[in-house]
Amino acid sequence: MSMDRYYLLGRSGLRVSPLSLGTMTFGKEGTYGGPWGSTEDVSRTLFNRYLDAGGNFVDTADLYTHGSSESLIGKFLEERGDRDRVVLTTKYTYNATRPGDPNAGGNSRKNMLRAVEASLKRLRTDYIDLYLLHTWDRLTPAEEVVRTFDDLVRAGKIRYAGLSDVPSWYAARAQTWAEAHALTPLINLQLQYSLVERSLEHEYAPLAQTLGMGITTWSPLGAGLLSGKYRPSEAGAQGEGRLNSAIGGHQLGLFTERNWRIVSTLEQVSKELGRDMSQVALNWVATQPGVGSVIIGATNPKQLDGNLAALDFRIPAELRRQLDEASAPPVPFPHGMFSNPYQLNLHGNAAVGDKPAGYSQPVFTGAAPRVG
Repeated sequence: MSMDRYYLLGRSGLRVSPLSLGTMTFGKEGTYGGPWGSTEDVSRTLFNRYLDAGGNFVDTADLYTHGSSESLIGKFLEERGDRDRVVLTTKYTYNATRPGDPNAGGNSRKNMLRAVEASLKRLRTDYIDLYLLHTWDRLTPAEEVVRTFDDLVRAGKIRYAGLSDVPSWYAARAQTWAEAHALTPLINLQLQYSLVERSLEHEYAPLAQTLGMGITTWSPLGAGLLSGKYRPSEAGAQGEGRLNSAIGGHQLGLFTERNWRIVSTLEQVSKELGRDMSQVALNWVATQPGVGSVIIGATNPKQLDGNLAALDFRIPAELRRQLDEASAPPVPFPHGMFSNPYQLNLHGNAAVGDKPAGYSQPVFTGAAPRVG
């Protein structure tokens, strides 16, 4: 894998880099700014470095640093003058600028139309390549969301649509509604995925592969736990970083015995490979079934360069097995019934095999395209 070998995102013709640039900390304002945010100059350096390395997939949201992330990206795109090369993703749901207004948040048609216009203005562009519902609001029907996405595509405001952080049944409802009514299909599910958070494997991965939605993953380093910065201690963890801040590892439930076992195994595997822990953790996510692209973040150029190098090697089967076993999540009901011996009984004790692993080759190489 490399940054200049692009993959199809879901059941679409959109080609994206295997690593996407996350810009949640572009700017100093709001929830994700402050001490963890990047100045304009640092953000510009990271943005240009990613694109110059061959990347083309940039992720932001109207929530990030109270809109500053979008504003900076718009400025940087204008400076470079290559808007059409970039696959630009942004998201809507949260009410970050108009407290007290119930219709300035959530996933309704009214808020989506308001939000997309505001994002277009901040991004200094007349279209968004991939527009995502950011988080399920527990209220808005999937039919309303899908219909509004379709209207925005027909109006030329967005090119593609997708969902982030929604229940699997909601994603299935939205996609099948779109299919049944010949509306714009959803091509992307953006979800959390890492060695310490593998919940999507039971429902989302097969759903995405079956219904044509490529998965893009956020927090592939487990909020930084897998970066190599942290080790267990009597206080929970030792190491300098945001997980030891006021809103950190304890509040996020990351400092557990299971997770420290994963960190220990990751450290051993990384030493055998001669790679940074963060690179191995990123590589593991990027090569998992159903994953179209991994969203990476950085606060300085050295960190970004290290993340981009995560594609330069392969994890041997035995070392991958060690990582898989150390991080294996519990199997929720009823998924335990979908394997032997239940399946043998279903099929009269006849062996029934799965198809070989597929959909894993890059486009433009003469091989079958990867459908992420």
